[in-house]
Amino acid sequence: MADGLISTRALVEAMLREDATIDAGELYAVADALGMGDQQVRLAIKRLVTEGRFTVAGRGRGAVLTATDTTRAGIEPDRDHVVLAYAQDRGLAPWDGVWHLAGFAVPEAQREARGVLRESILALGGAPVQGGLYACAHAWEEELRSAADAIGARDYLTTLSTTDLDVGGVRGADAARRLWPLDELAAGHRRLADTASTALARASGAGHAERLALTVGLVAEFTRAHDSDPLLPPELLPQDWIGGRARALAEKSWAALAAAEPDSPLRLLRWFDAPLQPH
Repeated sequence: MADGLISTRALVEAMLREDATIDAGELYAVADALGMGDQQVRLAIKRLVTEGRFTVAGRGRGAVLTATDTTRAGIEPDRDHVVLAYAQDRGLAPWDGVWHLAGFAVPEAQREARGVLRESILALGGAPVQGGLYACAHAWEEELRSAADAIGARDYLTTLSTTDLDVGGVRGADAARRLWPLDELAAGHRRLADTASTALARASGAGHAERLALTVGLVAEFTRAHDSDPLLPPELLPQDWIGGRARALAEKSWAALAAAEPDSPLRLLRWFDAPLQPH
Protein backbone atom coordinates (compact mmCIF):
# COMPACT_ATOMS: atom_id res chain seq x y z
CA MET A 1 0.00 0.00 0.00
CA ALA A 2 2.86 2.40 0.74
CA ASP A 3 4.12 2.31 -2.88
CA GLY A 4 7.25 4.23 -1.81
CA LEU A 5 5.27 7.44 -1.30
CA ILE A 6 5.30 7.41 2.49
CA SER A 7 8.64 7.36 4.27
CA THR A 8 8.93 5.74 7.67
CA ARG A 9 9.76 9.14 9.17
CA ALA A 10 6.64 10.65 7.61
CA LEU A 11 4.56 7.78 8.99
CA VAL A 12 5.85 8.36 12.51
CA GLU A 13 4.97 12.05 12.34
CA ALA A 14 1.57 11.25 10.82
CA MET A 15 0.67 9.08 13.82
CA LEU A 16 0.73 12.02 16.23
CA ARG A 17 -2.30 12.22 18.52
CA GLU A 18 -4.05 15.33 19.81
CA ASP A 19 -1.94 15.27 22.99
CA ALA A 20 1.29 15.21 20.92
CA THR A 21 2.02 11.56 21.74
CA ILE A 22 2.26 8.44 19.60
CA ASP A 23 1.21 4.95 20.66
CA ALA A 24 4.06 2.73 19.45
CA GLY A 25 1.82 -0.34 19.22
CA GLU A 26 -0.56 1.53 16.92
CA LEU A 27 2.39 2.87 14.93
CA TYR A 28 3.78 -0.62 14.31
CA ALA A 29 0.33 -1.92 13.32
CA VAL A 30 -0.18 0.84 10.75
CA ALA A 31 3.37 0.40 9.46
CA ASP A 32 2.62 -3.28 8.89
CA ALA A 33 -0.57 -2.36 6.98
CA LEU A 34 1.58 -0.11 4.78
CA GLY A 35 4.10 -2.87 4.12
CA MET A 36 6.84 -1.50 6.38
CA GLY A 37 8.93 -3.77 8.61
CA ASP A 38 9.45 -3.39 12.37
CA GLN A 39 13.16 -2.74 11.88
CA GLN A 40 12.39 0.22 9.59
CA VAL A 41 10.17 1.71 12.27
CA ARG A 42 12.68 1.13 15.06
CA LEU A 43 15.45 2.84 13.10
CA ALA A 44 13.21 5.79 12.24
CA ILE A 45 12.24 6.25 15.88
CA LYS A 46 15.88 6.07 16.94
CA ARG A 47 16.88 8.74 14.42
CA LEU A 48 14.02 11.04 15.39
CA VAL A 49 14.89 10.74 19.08
CA THR A 50 18.59 11.38 18.33
CA GLU A 51 17.60 14.51 16.40
CA GLY A 52 15.60 15.75 19.37
CA ARG A 53 12.27 15.59 17.57
CA PHE A 54 10.70 13.05 19.96
CA THR A 55 11.26 11.59 23.39
CA VAL A 56 10.41 7.97 24.23
CA ALA A 57 9.08 6.36 27.40
CA GLY A 58 8.94 2.57 27.52
CA ARG A 59 10.15 -0.07 25.08
CA GLY A 60 8.97 -1.75 21.91
CA ARG A 61 5.26 -1.76 21.12
CA GLY A 62 4.48 -0.60 24.62
CA ALA A 63 6.42 2.63 24.23
CA VAL A 64 4.93 6.11 24.01
CA LEU A 65 6.63 8.78 21.90
CA THR A 66 6.15 12.47 22.69
CA ALA A 67 6.80 15.18 20.10
CA THR A 68 8.89 18.19 21.04
CA ASP A 69 7.51 21.70 20.54
CA THR A 70 9.59 22.16 17.39
CA THR A 71 8.22 18.96 15.90
CA ARG A 72 4.62 19.89 16.62
CA ALA A 73 5.04 23.30 14.99
CA GLY A 74 6.73 21.88 11.90
CA ILE A 75 4.22 19.24 10.82
CA GLU A 76 1.03 21.27 10.60
CA PRO A 77 -0.55 21.27 7.14
CA ASP A 78 -0.58 24.39 4.99
CA ARG A 79 -4.16 25.28 5.89
CA ASP A 80 -4.21 28.48 3.83
CA HIS A 81 -3.39 26.47 0.71
CA VAL A 82 -6.15 23.96 1.45
CA VAL A 83 -8.68 26.68 2.28
CA LEU A 84 -7.96 28.46 -1.03
CA ALA A 85 -8.27 25.22 -3.01
CA TYR A 86 -11.71 24.38 -1.64
CA ALA A 87 -12.91 27.99 -1.76
CA GLN A 88 -12.08 28.11 -5.47
CA ASP A 89 -13.82 24.78 -6.01
CA ARG A 90 -16.96 26.17 -4.38
CA GLY A 91 -16.91 29.40 -6.34
CA LEU A 92 -16.13 31.43 -3.22
CA ALA A 93 -12.82 32.88 -4.44
CA PRO A 94 -13.36 34.25 -7.95
CA TRP A 95 -10.28 35.52 -9.74
CA ASP A 96 -9.95 39.28 -10.00
CA GLY A 97 -8.14 39.03 -13.33
CA VAL A 98 -4.88 40.39 -11.91
CA TRP A 99 -1.56 38.74 -12.69
CA HIS A 100 1.24 39.20 -10.17
CA LEU A 101 4.79 39.25 -11.49
CA ALA A 102 8.19 39.26 -9.87
CA GLY A 103 11.67 39.69 -11.25
CA PHE A 104 15.09 39.62 -9.67
CA ALA A 105 18.71 40.08 -10.64
CA VAL A 106 20.91 38.99 -7.75
CA PRO A 107 24.69 39.46 -8.24
CA GLU A 108 26.81 36.37 -8.81
CA ALA A 109 28.55 37.00 -5.50
CA GLN A 110 25.21 36.26 -3.80
CA ARG A 111 24.23 33.27 -5.89
CA GLU A 112 23.16 31.32 -2.80
CA ALA A 113 20.62 34.05 -2.02
CA ARG A 114 19.56 33.96 -5.67
CA GLY A 115 18.78 30.28 -5.40
CA VAL A 116 16.80 30.75 -2.20
CA LEU A 117 14.77 33.55 -3.76
CA ARG A 118 14.04 31.47 -6.86
CA GLU A 119 12.89 28.54 -4.69
CA SER A 120 10.65 30.87 -2.68
CA ILE A 121 9.02 32.13 -5.88
CA LEU A 122 8.42 28.60 -7.16
CA ALA A 123 7.08 27.45 -3.78
CA LEU A 124 4.51 30.25 -3.92
CA GLY A 125 3.23 28.99 -7.27
CA GLY A 126 5.28 31.17 -9.58
CA ALA A 127 6.05 30.10 -13.14
CA PRO A 128 9.00 31.35 -15.21
CA VAL A 129 7.95 33.67 -18.02
CA GLN A 130 11.47 34.39 -19.24
CA GLY A 131 14.88 34.98 -17.73
CA GLY A 132 14.44 36.23 -14.15
CA LEU A 133 10.72 37.02 -14.56
CA TYR A 134 7.99 34.96 -12.89
CA ALA A 135 4.18 35.10 -12.90
CA CYS A 136 1.53 34.08 -10.39
CA ALA A 137 -2.27 34.33 -10.48
CA HIS A 138 -2.49 35.15 -6.76
CA ALA A 139 -1.18 38.02 -4.66
CA TRP A 140 2.23 37.06 -3.29
CA GLU A 141 4.03 40.34 -2.77
CA GLU A 142 4.09 40.22 1.03
CA GLU A 143 5.49 36.69 1.13
CA LEU A 144 8.10 37.45 -1.52
CA ARG A 145 9.32 40.59 0.22
CA SER A 146 9.54 38.71 3.49
CA ALA A 147 11.59 35.96 1.84
CA ALA A 148 13.87 38.54 0.19
CA ASP A 149 14.33 40.42 3.47
CA ALA A 150 15.31 37.19 5.23
CA ILE A 151 18.27 36.67 2.87
CA GLY A 152 19.23 40.29 2.38
CA ALA A 153 18.05 40.40 -1.26
CA ARG A 154 15.22 42.92 -1.04
CA ASP A 155 17.15 45.43 -3.17
CA TYR A 156 17.20 42.97 -6.08
CA LEU A 157 13.48 42.08 -6.10
CA THR A 158 10.96 43.84 -8.34
CA THR A 159 7.21 43.17 -8.21
CA LEU A 160 4.36 44.42 -10.35
CA SER A 161 0.78 43.50 -11.20
CA THR A 162 -1.21 43.75 -14.40
CA THR A 163 -4.45 42.67 -16.02
CA ASP A 164 -2.79 42.59 -19.42
CA LEU A 165 -0.37 39.66 -19.58
CA ASP A 166 0.54 38.45 -23.06
CA VAL A 167 2.85 35.42 -23.20
CA GLY A 168 4.11 34.84 -26.70
CA GLY A 169 0.87 36.08 -28.20
CA VAL A 170 -1.53 34.21 -25.91
CA ARG A 171 -3.52 35.34 -22.88
CA GLY A 172 -5.70 34.02 -20.09
CA ALA A 173 -6.11 30.23 -19.95
CA ASP A 174 -3.88 29.78 -22.99
CA ALA A 175 -1.11 31.70 -21.23
CA ALA A 176 -1.58 29.59 -18.09
CA ARG A 177 -1.30 26.42 -20.17
CA ARG A 178 2.00 27.67 -21.56
CA LEU A 179 3.41 28.74 -18.19
CA TRP A 180 2.44 25.79 -15.93
CA PRO A 181 2.80 22.01 -16.54
CA LEU A 182 -0.94 21.30 -16.44
CA ASP A 183 -0.62 17.73 -17.73
CA GLU A 184 1.78 16.88 -14.91
CA LEU A 185 -0.45 18.55 -12.32
CA ALA A 186 -3.49 16.71 -13.66
CA ALA A 187 -1.66 13.38 -13.34
CA GLY A 188 -1.05 14.11 -9.66
CA HIS A 189 -4.73 14.84 -9.11
CA ARG A 190 -5.74 11.64 -10.91
CA ARG A 191 -3.53 9.70 -8.47
CA LEU A 192 -5.25 11.51 -5.62
CA ALA A 193 -8.68 10.69 -7.03
CA ASP A 194 -7.75 7.00 -7.30
CA THR A 195 -6.39 6.92 -3.75
CA ALA A 196 -9.47 8.72 -2.41
CA SER A 197 -11.84 6.37 -4.25
CA THR A 198 -10.06 3.34 -2.77
CA ALA A 199 -10.14 4.81 0.74
CA LEU A 200 -13.82 5.68 0.41
CA ALA A 201 -14.72 2.17 -0.74
CA ARG A 202 -12.79 0.50 2.09
CA ALA A 203 -13.37 2.90 4.99
CA SER A 204 -16.41 1.26 6.55
CA GLY A 205 -15.25 -2.35 6.24
CA ALA A 206 -11.59 -1.94 7.16
CA GLY A 207 -10.09 -2.66 10.55
CA HIS A 208 -8.64 0.03 12.79
CA ALA A 209 -5.03 -0.21 11.60
CA GLU A 210 -6.03 -0.39 7.95
CA ARG A 211 -8.25 2.69 8.27
CA LEU A 212 -5.41 4.65 9.77
CA ALA A 213 -3.13 3.41 6.99
CA LEU A 214 -5.72 4.56 4.43
CA THR A 215 -5.80 7.97 6.13
CA VAL A 216 -2.02 8.29 6.07
CA GLY A 217 -1.94 7.30 2.41
CA LEU A 218 -4.72 9.73 1.50
CA VAL A 219 -3.04 12.68 3.18
CA ALA A 220 0.32 11.79 1.64
CA GLU A 221 -1.22 11.67 -1.84
CA PHE A 222 -3.12 14.92 -1.23
CA THR A 223 0.11 16.59 -0.17
CA ARG A 224 2.01 15.26 -3.20
CA ALA A 225 -0.69 16.49 -5.58
CA HIS A 226 -0.78 19.96 -4.07
CA ASP A 227 2.85 20.68 -3.19
CA SER A 228 3.55 21.82 -6.74
CA ASP A 229 0.02 22.98 -7.59
CA PRO A 230 -0.18 26.79 -7.96
CA LEU A 231 -3.98 26.54 -7.46
CA LEU A 232 -4.75 28.44 -10.60
CA PRO A 233 -8.24 29.97 -10.55
CA PRO A 234 -10.92 28.01 -12.44
CA GLU A 235 -10.98 30.85 -14.94
CA LEU A 236 -7.48 29.81 -16.07
CA LEU A 237 -8.02 26.05 -16.13
CA PRO A 238 -9.64 23.64 -18.60
CA GLN A 239 -13.37 23.19 -17.98
CA ASP A 240 -12.92 19.48 -17.18
CA TRP A 241 -10.06 20.10 -14.72
CA ILE A 242 -9.56 17.05 -12.48
CA GLY A 243 -8.34 18.99 -9.41
CA GLY A 244 -11.77 19.91 -8.07
CA ARG A 245 -13.15 16.40 -8.57
CA ALA A 246 -10.14 14.87 -6.84
CA ARG A 247 -10.53 17.20 -3.85
CA ALA A 248 -14.25 16.41 -3.62
CA LEU A 249 -13.43 12.70 -3.46
CA ALA A 250 -10.74 13.37 -0.87
CA GLU A 251 -13.24 15.31 1.23
CA LYS A 252 -15.74 12.44 1.15
CA SER A 253 -13.00 9.96 2.03
CA TRP A 254 -11.78 12.02 5.01
CA ALA A 255 -15.34 12.29 6.26
CA ALA A 256 -15.89 8.53 5.92
CA LEU A 257 -12.60 7.64 7.61
CA ALA A 258 -13.20 10.07 10.48
CA ALA A 259 -16.78 8.83 10.94
CA ALA A 260 -15.51 5.25 11.16
CA GLU A 261 -12.97 6.29 13.84
CA PRO A 262 -15.02 8.63 16.06
CA ASP A 263 -12.94 7.93 19.18
CA SER A 264 -9.51 8.07 17.58
CA PRO A 265 -7.30 10.90 18.87
CA LEU A 266 -5.18 10.79 15.70
CA ARG A 267 -4.62 14.38 14.55
CA LEU A 268 -4.46 13.33 10.92
CA LEU A 269 -8.19 12.52 10.99
CA ARG A 270 -8.99 16.10 12.02
CA TRP A 271 -6.30 18.20 10.33
CA PHE A 272 -8.48 19.30 7.44
CA ASP A 273 -11.75 19.70 9.33
CA ALA A 274 -11.66 23.52 9.30
CA PRO A 275 -10.50 23.99 5.70
CA LEU A 276 -13.18 21.59 4.46
CA GLN A 277 -16.05 23.36 6.18
CA PRO A 278 -18.21 25.46 3.82
CA HIS A 279 -18.08 29.18 4.57
